Amino acid sequence: MPVLTPALTLVTAPDPNLALILKVLPALVVILIAAAICGRLALMVMQPRVLGEMVAGVLLGPTLFGWLFPEAQAALFPPEVRPILYVLSTIGLTLYMFLVGAGLDHSAQTPGEVRKASVLAASGIVPSLLLGFGAGLLVYDLLSRPDVPPFQFALFVGGALSLTAFPMLARILYERGLENSPVGRLTLLAASIDDALAWCLLAVLSAMHLGDGATGALPTILLTALFAVVMLKVVAPMLRPMGRTVARTGRLGPGAMYAVILIPLAAGWLTDWIGVYAVFGGFFAGLAMPRDPAFRQALHGRMMEVVSTLLLPTFFTFSGLNTQLGGIAGGAMLLAFGVILLAGFAGKYFGCSLAMRGLGFGRRESYAVGALMNARGLMILIFINIGLAQGMITQELFAMLVLVAVLTTAAALPLYKLALPDRLERDAKTVAPVDPPVEVRSNSS
Repeated sequence: MPVLTPALTLVTAPDPNLALILKVLPALVVILIAAAICGRLALMVMQPRVLGEMVAGVLLGPTLFGWLFPEAQAALFPPEVRPILYVLSTIGLTLYMFLVGAGLDHSAQTPGEVRKASVLAASGIVPSLLLGFGAGLLVYDLLSRPDVPPFQFALFVGGALSLTAFPMLARILYERGLENSPVGRLTLLAASIDDALAWCLLAVLSAMHLGDGATGALPTILLTALFAVVMLKVVAPMLRPMGRTVARTGRLGPGAMYAVILIPLAAGWLTDWIGVYAVFGGFFAGLAMPRDPAFRQALHGRMMEVVSTLLLPTFFTFSGLNTQLGGIAGGAMLLAFGVILLAGFAGKYFGCSLAMRGLGFGRRESYAVGALMNARGLMILIFINIGLAQGMITQELFAMLVLVAVLTTAAALPLYKLALPDRLERDAKTVAPVDPPVEVRSNSS
């Protein structure tokens, strides 16, 4: 009988760590299967795979899976599993943004690119912020928490609608080979400016909501600027010898692999501590990486597929677990949702399209960029998850903004292809905008 005791102990009182693993692994298996199926279906209807993965996350939440099979959903995603999914999600987003930053080709900059990107960013964030603020005031009585003042609520809605899904936009451009085209580079740079400003706004809102006042966010903004300068001016030169080594050998050795994992994670930890979320730390770590084409190719070849296949779907599912679309019911709720959706779509699409025309791009390229900048999927999900966790928004508004993310992202690629079909897209990979002529006057005039 004593011989059987250890075996019985393992069955009846397992190691808690082992018990947790036996709960996490089935959840990951289901997440990946759902993401693979929905991603494939998305491609079949000419949508980016990432949209299918985002929809898969929503379907695994209470909207469908939890509605049809509540006991199975509760068993698959118990409370102790969700913090693990959150950690994996944050690591995945940080590493993905690191790869996006590392993939940008700085050597191919065109004259005035930063100025043009700033104009495009302003045209995307200002109209969306104003229209979103107005929409927030209209739906305040219906959707706001009683402890959130109208100004804060409306500003949160405007900030959420002013975002562009920078990682998702990057993935769409990568899938189409446009990430280093004039249109692609300008769009990515403008989206990064939009998102950085929106995160500064969220820092201000968080400080106001927690009682520190608007000035409480000033240290966060200053520390973020200091972090960016250190990464680009101090860390980047230190990494150049690693880039030359990888360019010479054609592969990432063990030392380089440690560096490309540790640096973005450490940067993400620092920006999380500062208060602007880990994804921006990962992005600036990527910008600090060596710019050699061979280094970028080796880095993406080793990391991109694992990050985008394993870790990003985990984040979509984590967001989906907090989404209950059943709460958007009744005429008043549907009308409020329509107001928010219209404000978000019109501000980005028309604002960015008109700005691109003013920058010298053709009509088709301008509306194509307006469509891409209107995709909100990933970043708005991060933004509203933080707002929900801090008690700034209700579950109903959270669900509406998730649906806005899905619909605007789903509309991005069809509108893009309508404006820039495949036969014209090849030209957009190489053709830069034509600046309007400048009149030159002689000194004698």
